[in-house]
Amino acid sequence: MSYETLRHMADSWGLVFMGVTFLVLVGWTFRPKARDDHKRAANMIFDQDDHNG
Repeated sequence: MSYETLRHMADSWGLVFMGVTFLVLVGWTFRPKARDDHKRAANMIFDQDDHNG
């Protein structure tokens, strides 16, 4: 394989791979079952923690 062939493959399929990965990660974040996890994470700083003294 030449450099030009590898570069062409990275330009086309690399972009497709990164786009699909981005869409999967965004979809994973906004899935319906994640709502409780997001609420818990958002309110975590307000929980009383007796471990710090």
